[in-house]
Amino acid sequence: MTDAPERRLLLVHAHPDDESINNGATMARYAAEGARVTLVTCTLGEEGEVIPPELAHLAPDRDDTLGAYRIGELAAAMRELGVRDHRFLGGEGRYRDSGMMGLATNDRPGCFWQAPLDEAAGHLVAVLREVRPQVLVTYDPNGGYGHPDHIKAHRVATRGAELAGHEDFRPDLGPPHTVARVYWNCVARGAVEAGFARLREQGREMPFPGIATPDDVPGVVDDGQVAVVVEGGERYLAAKNAAMRAHATQIAVDGPFFALSNDLGQPLFGAEHYRLADRSAPEGGPWDDLFAGLEIA
Repeated sequence: MTDAPERRLLLVHAHPDDESINNGATMARYAAEGARVTLVTCTLGEEGEVIPPELAHLAPDRDDTLGAYRIGELAAAMRELGVRDHRFLGGEGRYRDSGMMGLATNDRPGCFWQAPLDEAAGHLVAVLREVRPQVLVTYDPNGGYGHPDHIKAHRVATRGAELAGHEDFRPDLGPPHTVARVYWNCVARGAVEAGFARLREQGREMPFPGIATPDDVPGVVDDGQVAVVVEGGERYLAAKNAAMRAHATQIAVDGPFFALSNDLGQPLFGAEHYRLADRSAPEGGPWDDLFAGLEIA
């Protein structure tokens, strides 16, 4: 690892497109600054709803080829963000999208929700010990909004970080590694309210049939819980916008706003927010760097 970048960031996400919505500006910024940014995606997103009518045949109730298509969308998004290291947990198609909570697809053999925890975490341990990141980013225990794959991604990331540091767990996967800091994705309530105020100001020019509500935004927390705010700025907001556009089966982007398959407009946030997994926000206000205060080696 002597030639590895000093700063190493690893993100664990459930489906292609989650990374661009939650962390696109962050990933673009750190990649541009020379950090190693590694994305681990847990499923191919086979159960997603398809937005463009001309691609409706990809859906799971028709050709069931959406997962393979989304591999290409994810690769295109990573090019927009400048991220070269992106992989699927256990390899492409190892775990299938489980669908929304309460659906019969949650019980399907081979779906991510049904995966044995330590088996799935073992695949992540292999990546953690190879990349040796100081910082890991994933979801909160509810997965932001209760999707089973998001909840499972949180559990796998948490367990993987724990097991990676145990020298007696799977020594064949490499020497142990301790992740210095774990963050959960979130959005500050104040930023959400300001973003929806901008959206409502569009009036008749609003690009989507309806407007979502702050309750539709995953992971909203009180401002005081935010530990880090990564400001994307114009450059990295543009990269995030382009990455989200690359996920065309799942996201419709119009300027600083976007909609999912429900056609309800939401703000596209250029500043991205993070909670510390193991403690409250730092005193004196949030940091502006995920690596703040860490000894980098």
